[in-house]
Amino acid sequence: MRWGLEAKNGVANKPTGNLPEGVALRDTVPFEIRGFSLPLIVFTIGVVLTSSSFAGFFLNDGGGDGAISSLGFVYGIPIFLIGLSLWYAEIPPVLVESTEAGDRAWENKKTENLQKIKNDVTRHRYGDDAHLDSTLDSLGLKLAQKKYPKMKTIIQEESDVGELIMTMVFESAETPYKVWSEPARVERYARFFGPGVEAEVLKVNAETRLVGIKLTTRPLNEEETEAIAAAKVMAEANAAAALLASTNA
Repeated sequence: MRWGLEAKNGVANKPTGNLPEGVALRDTVPFEIRGFSLPLIVFTIGVVLTSSSFAGFFLNDGGGDGAISSLGFVYGIPIFLIGLSLWYAEIPPVLVESTEAGDRAWENKKTENLQKIKNDVTRHRYGDDAHLDSTLDSLGLKLAQKKYPKMKTIIQEESDVGELIMTMVFESAETPYKVWSEPARVERYARFFGPGVEAEVLKVNAETRLVGIKLTTRPLNEEETEAIAAAKVMAEANAAAALLASTNA
């Protein structure tokens, strides 16, 4: 799914599993592609079909198998071109760097929203401008007429007190570090990627313009706990209403 889409009231929606008001169906993901590159498969099929058609045509001197060869051209070349188009639009998964302690902290301390973010950026994406592109827009990290920061890595660590530290590292070629580190914006990171996290900004590498948003988990406060419980009750009520409506249809 895409994150941080702007709702009708102008407030950025948080990365939840439901479809909040103002979020279009096109901005959700009905399936995920993990572990392989779709363009590579499509491109390979196109090359095989086209090559076999060429081979069949020339080996048979354009003879009896000409109809079969022509079918290979008809389907092979378009599939080949579709593969190239997908390749151009593909955003590869980001790398995840972790240690044994980081993996342990992730399993014990991950929040629902951090899990969704990780799931979203560790798969191949097609047609988006960048990983978390709508989030970057909502947080003001994509400047007008400038390129999106590119998410490169997720780093998982364990804090001294056993909390999870998840750092999202971006290559920010055209968004200055001072924009990322504005105090009001850093406060928004904690609210946006929370609940249950504290946020800070790191200058990872000034020469290569790498910037990190460091999220550290913390215990939920009473207000956050009540808000999560209320959201779950609302989701269950909506699911029950949808089931009842489908049953009566």
